[in-house]
Amino acid sequence: MPKSKKLSLSADWLEIEATSADWEETGKAGCVKMLSHMHLIRAFEEAMLGLEKHGLVHGPLHVSVGQEGAVVGAFSVMGSSDLVNGSHRGHHVFLAKALNHLHQEALDPTTEPFPDTIRTMLYRTMAEIMGLSPGYCSGRGGSMHLRWEEAGVLGTNAIVGGAVPIAAGAAWSKKRDGEKDLVLTSFGDGSCHIGNVLETLNLSALYDLPLCFYIENNGYAVSTTLEEQARETRMSARGLGFGIPSFRVDGMNPMSVRAAMKKVETLLREGRGPAILEVDVYRYYHHSGGIKGSAFGYRDKAEEDERRKHDPIEYMEAGMLKRKWISEDELKYLRDNAIEAVESAVDRLTRNEGGRRTIIEELWPDPKHKDDHLRGDLSEFNGTTYVEQTDFRGKLDDVKFIETIAKTAVRRFEEDDRYYVIGEDVHKLKGGTNGATKGIPERWPDRCVPTPIAEHGFVGMAGGTAMTGKYRPIVELMYPDFALVAADQLFNQIAKAQHMFGGTVRVPLVLRTKVAIGTGYGSQHSMDPAGLFSMWPGWRIVAPSTPFDYVGLMNSALKCEDPVLVIESVELYGRTDVGPVDDFDYFIELGKAKVVRSGQKFTVLTYLNMVSKAVEVCEKLGIDAEVIDLRSLDRAGIDWDTLGESIRKTNHVVVLEQGCLTNSYGGMLADEVQKRYFDYLDHPVRRIYGGESSPSVSKVLERAAYVGEEEITAGFQAALADMGAALKQNIA
Repeated sequence: MPKSKKLSLSADWLEIEATSADWEETGKAGCVKMLSHMHLIRAFEEAMLGLEKHGLVHGPLHVSVGQEGAVVGAFSVMGSSDLVNGSHRGHHVFLAKALNHLHQEALDPTTEPFPDTIRTMLYRTMAEIMGLSPGYCSGRGGSMHLRWEEAGVLGTNAIVGGAVPIAAGAAWSKKRDGEKDLVLTSFGDGSCHIGNVLETLNLSALYDLPLCFYIENNGYAVSTTLEEQARETRMSARGLGFGIPSFRVDGMNPMSVRAAMKKVETLLREGRGPAILEVDVYRYYHHSGGIKGSAFGYRDKAEEDERRKHDPIEYMEAGMLKRKWISEDELKYLRDNAIEAVESAVDRLTRNEGGRRTIIEELWPDPKHKDDHLRGDLSEFNGTTYVEQTDFRGKLDDVKFIETIAKTAVRRFEEDDRYYVIGEDVHKLKGGTNGATKGIPERWPDRCVPTPIAEHGFVGMAGGTAMTGKYRPIVELMYPDFALVAADQLFNQIAKAQHMFGGTVRVPLVLRTKVAIGTGYGSQHSMDPAGLFSMWPGWRIVAPSTPFDYVGLMNSALKCEDPVLVIESVELYGRTDVGPVDDFDYFIELGKAKVVRSGQKFTVLTYLNMVSKAVEVCEKLGIDAEVIDLRSLDRAGIDWDTLGESIRKTNHVVVLEQGCLTNSYGGMLADEVQKRYFDYLDHPVRRIYGGESSPSVSKVLERAAYVGEEEITAGFQAALADMGAALKQNIA
């Protein structure tokens, strides 16, 4: 028989229970503060349920009645500069952090009304949940997207587990600052099986981040029980495999939560993070709304009645009465005080009309502003001087494209210590897998962050860093196809954040990736990402086709406060073309196309390596076509002035792209051209694109799937045929 021995864990896993000493340490004033916050949150959520019954809450209402004691206990040891985010069930997280931020030590809510600062916060939070303009996100976030930066609330999130990598990014920023602040991300048991949560656990442990994974284990993911989700139902066990100290506590006992959180706080502020705090709690109502779960049959009334016997507010009240820290009269005043403060918010937002409550009409957002904050206004470029190659006064020479990419990054790192690069293998192989980070890891090892293979986690982490505003990540995706692995963070989070949170946050992040069509890497490494990313208006997209343009466009991308995708081409990496020798500090305007070849017959709209190929075909065949390098590909960045001038001259458009028919950028562009310039077009927009399938590994099948010189020639011939012109008539 083989020998065996029990392996020891590298991290503690502890269950914490408060003692009388923890009550004494908190003291009367601390307990009064905690209890008042619990009552306010409970009264607020019960009021929201009442408004929902009157049809005044649009969309789902995920209340946390029963769970508020735990979050108040945890947040009682946190300060305003500590940061939190949370999940769709996040009212209590937002309110607890906001109350901690606003509550002055002199306030005694057992004898005096809550101040205007707290009343205003309740009013604005309620307005946000109801979708009204006085809300913190101008009504755009609603119940599931609550954000208030001043109070340290990074934002709650409707995607299960979606906020977790973002919190890691905020924690990375805090650690780099050398601050002693901590970050807490709140999520439920259902999130513990999401890939990005597990990736973030590993990344946070790897980088020793001051991040608390606050798991509210309420026993159900909607109606699915813990036993139906996992064999190990103690969610804090998830941390042990990543070497993360983990604590488990009865969340219906706020003092035990506070005691456990103090241990977490010590670890994080001393730089020994991250940590997990699992609180065993119970939501009194169904997943959404004010009906009990037993009404849906997934739990019974006996269970609900038994769990309600352990109400956290009643527990706190009993403990304080026992210690004579509060009287029955003071308790009654506190309860009534909380209800009155909440009802005053209801009265400010609604009116009684014929015995029926309605929303005050003028509080609705103006529909004209529905698209506000999809992206920034580029005011960060005010005063910027833009330079094109024809105006450049520095030294130009033939340079290698990939070396220009690396030199541009080095120059920006020299100038601004906010930049850092993050991605797989960026620190080795003499500049990553293609040499784009050459020179960075040697000089700035702390700003060159290598990651495990965890695109979902590290992309979201970079997004969180960008949202905190101090550092500017440059994320490298080795291949654009991997964007599909990180799709939630790229498109649900990073792309939507500015709009979703009502313009209260910016996301200055640059994502670099490469089109590797023709390199034999097959269907899952050969995507052109332009079509995919152009579907999400929060992203700006640039595609430089020359070394000179790369420098100017990358500098603008890094200066931009919006997320920018920079698309590169493997085919261009090894090429030599005109570029700067010693001046890497100029800017090319985002949203500015370039006419690279003038002509009369038709207009070619293209980008990346297709620009030079289009010019080569025209020169080889003597075709008098005008070739335009789009350079900026996002919908807001299309240079309609330059395109329109050309289209009104030629009256015929060819949209050229190398990639396949599906996930195509050209389809969107052709549609827009035909809608805008229909009266000027003598012929339908003609498109040149690859096959329907993604490129295969077989060299022959791969070549058949994408566009090269032969396909461009055939497409240009067809464009001439549209006019009744033969190609031979256009050969010089």
